[in-house]
Amino acid sequence: MLRPLLAAVLIALAAPLSAAEVRELNWSDMVPADAPPQVVEPMPIHDLSQLAEALSEAGPAAMQQSPAAPVVKELDGQAVKLPGYIVPLDVTEEGRVTEFLLVPYFGACIHVPPPPSNQIVHVTTELGVLLDALYQPFWIEGAMKVEQSSSELAEAGYQMQADKIYAYELPDS
Repeated sequence: MLRPLLAAVLIALAAPLSAAEVRELNWSDMVPADAPPQVVEPMPIHDLSQLAEALSEAGPAAMQQSPAAPVVKELDGQAVKLPGYIVPLDVTEEGRVTEFLLVPYFGACIHVPPPPSNQIVHVTTELGVLLDALYQPFWIEGAMKVEQSSSELAEAGYQMQADKIYAYELPDS
C-alpha cells in the first residue's frame, strides 16, 4: 500500500522537472530540414576597434543574406539554450546590453553581411551583459519564440526573453 503511494508522489515530483528541461540547440537546428541550402560565409572580425567603430553607427549597413529565411515552427515556446555572439541594440547608461541580436559568429551584422534571419535571435533581458565582454561567446537560455523581428541591423526569425546569460566555454579536450 505504501509503495504505490510513494511511486505516485515521486512521479508527481518529477513531472515539473521534465517540463522545465532546457533543450540545447545548435544553429543548424534552427533551419528546417526541407529548407534550400544556405551559403553563409562569415568573415570574422578579430580587431575589436572595428566593433567600437560599428557601434558608433558610422559604417554603412551590410545587406542581409536572407531576410525571410524559413524557420522551425516547432521551436516556438520551447525552453532552449543557444551559444552565440552578442550584437548590441540597446545599452544602458551603466554599459549593460539589455537588447541584442544573438548570432552564430563574431562580427555578424557589423562589418559583414548579416546571416539569414533563421540564424539570428532577437534577445531582450533585464540581466544585461557588460559591453566590454562582447568579444566572447555566451550561452543564452530562455523560451524561444518563432516570430519575425526587425532592427536597424537585420531581420531576425526568432525572439527570446533571456532567463540566463553566461559565458560559453569550450570543453576541455
